[in-house]
Amino acid sequence: MKRTRNSVRFASLLLLILLFTAFSASAAPPAHSGKYLVYVGTYTGEGTKSKGIYAFRYDAATAQLTPLGLAAETTNPSFVAAHPNGKFLYAVNEVGDYKGPNSGGVSSFSIDRATGKLTFLNELPSRGADPCYITVDKTGKFVLVANYTGGSVIVYPILDDGRLGEASAFVQHTGHGPNAERQEGPHAHSIDLSPDNRFAFVDDLGLDELLVYEFDAAKGSLTPNDPPFAKLDPGAGPRHFALRPDGKFAYVISEMGHTVTVFSNDAAGGRLQHLQTVTTLPKDFKGRNDDAEIQVHPSGKFLYGSNRGDDSIAIYAISKSEGTLAQQGGVHTGGKEPRSFEIDPTGTLLFAANQKSDNIVIFKIDTKTGKLTPTGQVLDVGSPVCVKFVAID
Repeated sequence: MKRTRNSVRFASLLLLILLFTAFSASAAPPAHSGKYLVYVGTYTGEGTKSKGIYAFRYDAATAQLTPLGLAAETTNPSFVAAHPNGKFLYAVNEVGDYKGPNSGGVSSFSIDRATGKLTFLNELPSRGADPCYITVDKTGKFVLVANYTGGSVIVYPILDDGRLGEASAFVQHTGHGPNAERQEGPHAHSIDLSPDNRFAFVDDLGLDELLVYEFDAAKGSLTPNDPPFAKLDPGAGPRHFALRPDGKFAYVISEMGHTVTVFSNDAAGGRLQHLQTVTTLPKDFKGRNDDAEIQVHPSGKFLYGSNRGDDSIAIYAISKSEGTLAQQGGVHTGGKEPRSFEIDPTGTLLFAANQKSDNIVIFKIDTKTGKLTPTGQVLDVGSPVCVKFVAID
């Protein structure tokens, strides 16, 4: 009888181990070999040489980049976002007259992982003029978009074949800021999700607010959080947002104020508390400048922000315990108007997209100090706006 009980216990333990192994394998993200497709969103308007979204092949092990040319011809695909499964790409069409006045478009594409080419699937109106930012939620079920001139945000479900379905949520912002020329109304400039996919953070340049919404990943709905926003300095013009990987601290770059604002983040409740505001410019800078992009290094140790005017990337060290910033200087981007930049998934390179000089300049990141050094690699792309990586086998 004792031997039988021991046999049953052993069999049960073995079954549990097998089940755990199977679950872990299914839950883990797909392994990849360090090879990527790199997609570049651009402006295609009059006076530019771009025709749409461009692609490159990237080998992280050798830092080798191979141009693949025009992946899809489409109008003003300024920002793009990839589906977590690597099979689909989504782009805003930053216009104000898509199938009528006061709306842009949002397009979906399937990805040919062998060639990098994009096949158009469908396009829907954004219900607000000049959509300028797009993200895919962590489950891969929804696309979220910010309409700049429209001052609104919209959510679309992703159908099984990658196409976009009719909107599941739409929120119109109201109000204005103190700058009568730039803040005459709301201007939603970005929308990002918390690591747990429960909150959506929206920078509104026209309202000087970082709005927080509860995001329902089952319904694709947005509900104002309590409190519904965090205020920035009057006239700051918040543009883009980044979270430290652990979700404890949030960072907002302000286009008009030339600053980065640091918030502590209550991840459970989506509540933000102001900690610090620092400049993005060198002390001796004079003249016109508009801040643009912001990103935290994957290590959580460094933060980067781009200046259009000074044409530089500001570099900061992040305090591990406090989340606050210490400026570590900056580097010229090797071009004009760095509208955006992207850190590669390995955290070793930074790709600076210089819109007005039609190039993407690549920098090596010192993972100990955060400093940037030009690699000598420069990609020729007309009016680049954003850079996104898609892992491939």
